[in-house]
Amino acid sequence: MSVKVGLIGVSGARPLEFWAAFLRELGVEVALSTLPPQELYALGQESLPNEAAHLQYLLGRVLEVQRSDLILLPAWQPVELDAWGEALAELLPRRISGLPALQVVPDDGPAALSAAGELGQRLTHNPGLVRLALDRVRPRSQPEKEAMPLLSVASRPTVLVLGPPAVLADPFLSGPLRENLEALGLHGVFATDLPASQVQERAERFGDAPAGQRWLNGAQGLLEGKSAVGGLLYVYPERDVAWERALARMAKKARKPSAVQAIEPGQTDWKALDALARKLSATAPSSRVAESRGEEA
Repeated sequence: MSVKVGLIGVSGARPLEFWAAFLRELGVEVALSTLPPQELYALGQESLPNEAAHLQYLLGRVLEVQRSDLILLPAWQPVELDAWGEALAELLPRRISGLPALQVVPDDGPAALSAAGELGQRLTHNPGLVRLALDRVRPRSQPEKEAMPLLSVASRPTVLVLGPPAVLADPFLSGPLRENLEALGLHGVFATDLPASQVQERAERFGDAPAGQRWLNGAQGLLEGKSAVGGLLYVYPERDVAWERALARMAKKARKPSAVQAIEPGQTDWKALDALARKLSATAPSSRVAESRGEEA
């Protein structure tokens, strides 16, 4: 009997390619989202009108491929009291009836290979086929080569952007934010673009905090002290109370100018970001023309 598995992930991201390649090596039919992002978002809004945009968008993609035997979901990093981040695969079927089985899978690295092996055995009951598939896709499980993003751009104050990785890394959800940063003359450095190993190294210092909070602290700790960074922008999806509270607490302790901005597709209110831009423009040296990669000399 043929098996069909739906895949949900950030468009074009390497983890999505890994899982798709692995499943096809097993002879499993793979279902991917093909509808335009705005249609998927509208589909999710209709079913969960009072939830945050990133959940609505994810749900739209789930509903598009729901005629599957199983749907694989990306792992979300939760903050304190973040029910969706902690139990996405368990909560979604309680809110939306008729969904197939859902499973959260790791992004890449050894954890992804281990999870793929277990999933492959469950789907095929053929250890030899699973081993062969893993050998063929193993290079795709390796994290992408890390590099520190550009920290300074001529005449543009640099802003470190912190928020849910599911939002920052997605072109549809973060696109309007990136456009507004550009329009305001700011150079945005997104936490999801930082070297993951360096962020993780700093995140480990924060012990038993939820994974999302450790990641936020690691990313902020990596760049806040850099002289190139003029301010911090904390963004959360509109209606996501857990992320709003977590980021508001961080903003209060920030050592540089900061702002907390709610975001969602199609929004027109960027007051917090506008205020931060005015503050940074007023304090930025007029002669700033430095451009560097990584740490400043």
